[in-house]
Amino acid sequence: MSKTTGRRRVRFAAPSGPLLLTGARAALANFRFARGRQGHFTLRHADDRMMAELRWLGIDWDAAGEPGDHAEAIARLKHMGRLYPCFESDVELRAKREFRIKRGRSAVYDRAMLKLTPEQRAAAEAGGKTPHWRFRLSPRIVTWMDPIHGRGEAKLPAVSDPVLVAADGTPAAALTAVVDDARDGITHVIRADDGEGMTGIHIDLLDTLGHDSAAVTFARLPVLGNTGRLAVRNLRQDGIEAESLLSWLGCGERFNIRDLAAVPEPETLPAVNRAVLARREFDAVADRLPPGATAAFWLAVRGHVDLLTEARHWWDVVNGTLFPPVPEDAALLAREARRTLPEEPWDTATWRLWLASIPADASPDNARVLRLMLTGEEQGPALDALLPLMGRIRVLARLSGA
Repeated sequence: MSKTTGRRRVRFAAPSGPLLLTGARAALANFRFARGRQGHFTLRHADDRMMAELRWLGIDWDAAGEPGDHAEAIARLKHMGRLYPCFESDVELRAKREFRIKRGRSAVYDRAMLKLTPEQRAAAEAGGKTPHWRFRLSPRIVTWMDPIHGRGEAKLPAVSDPVLVAADGTPAAALTAVVDDARDGITHVIRADDGEGMTGIHIDLLDTLGHDSAAVTFARLPVLGNTGRLAVRNLRQDGIEAESLLSWLGCGERFNIRDLAAVPEPETLPAVNRAVLARREFDAVADRLPPGATAAFWLAVRGHVDLLTEARHWWDVVNGTLFPPVPEDAALLAREARRTLPEEPWDTATWRLWLASIPADASPDNARVLRLMLTGEEQGPALDALLPLMGRIRVLARLSGA
């Protein structure tokens, strides 16, 4: 399939474990790319839990990928002499690698098993050894144009021949991805950065199996570091909104694949989520707020919580029995505040009127100290909105240090 004609086709292979941020960004990038170009998005290997997490992120797909003929590809590569048996154990391979590194030599696999004679292979198998199978890479330099990083290059002689079939016959992901991509007519491979070497292997395998690698665009998403290992479900449980993750990962409504070269800073996610929550109406979050929380409460606290779970603290502030300690130097302010506290009913003007009635010399900063005595926090939602929710009895009790 040509890159300039036909429908763009992308895919995402779901991981076997929980959906991490690295995988979420890859899934979102493929989804946004397909939807922005009237393309086709295939989802592979997803179980019910994974599909639920993807749908929470707003992702849908056009097809569930079916596996290609992996056995046929393996047989063809063996017939071509491009898959060769290897009998080294993991211990032997590790020892060989360390030996070469200590002597300042390349750590690339030395292809020693290519020199194996039929007699030596028969003897190894007679001794109970079962080979794994490596793909003999072409002696060439592979290049491509990455829409995220620009020109990519892989010097295949500097890349270890990859193991494509395990000793138990299980095909490796590097092989199944290529076979399945060819079967599904994938035109754009957008995945987490696993090194230029892996892209080179993908291209070499496509060409070896008779497919046109030049018809495929390869894009590598930059590494997210330790942040990429965070599980989406944990962030969701903490109160991060799906819209926040999309925006923070660069996969929001204004998606541009070139912008994915930027790596989002972890410390900016709370601010992004706070801004998203500030736009949420009460009905959109009511079922996730503490029991009894009202629309007036949500309007008071939204814009002041980084995570939706933080609303629980502020519900306790306005509706609970916590009693922040009265600072020792605030005794005068506490007495004057109790003396001047207005009778109910209260509204959003009560806080301002109450402050104006307290002598200015009651403390160095009446507003700040009063906030601390009433909420236990120096910052947070405005007291003009919180005070009517707290009520006069609760306020008097806290001013008394009960």
